[in-house]
Amino acid sequence: MMRTGLGFDIHRFVEGRRFILGGLHIPFEKGLSGHSDGDVLLHALSDSILGALGKPDIGYFFPDTDEKTEGIDSRNIVEKVNGILKEEGYHIENLDIVVICETPKLLPFAESIKKALSEILNIDIERIGFKAKRCEGMGDIGRGDACACFVSVLIDKV
Repeated sequence: MMRTGLGFDIHRFVEGRRFILGGLHIPFEKGLSGHSDGDVLLHALSDSILGALGKPDIGYFFPDTDEKTEGIDSRNIVEKVNGILKEEGYHIENLDIVVICETPKLLPFAESIKKALSEILNIDIERIGFKAKRCEGMGDIGRGDACACFVSVLIDKV
């Protein structure tokens, strides 16, 4: 039984944090705000999987009021969600990812991000699509103040 899910996340860029995307450090002078490490890609990924399973979003499992999860590495979030996926008897058929960020340019990191995701999720890299888009100067993202991500996932029963 195949199911689809869609995840979305957005965070503002702030001084004094590292820019983490897809579990990787991307060299940039700012990082993303958030209760965790602010990794919009891994947050959107987690929500897409949870949505496909008919579960609540990551805020239910990792509330921003929980001091124990403050600053958490978002790979831990994905590992928990991937565990739920497996417990429910599903596996990932494919992911399609769109990151929207004016700067830095993300295309040079696309293959590294896909490789990291394939390792985190234990899936073939060919099952992962990755696109980086810009807002051409429009809105918070276009001004370079934020980064957003959409992830679509297709899961199937094992």
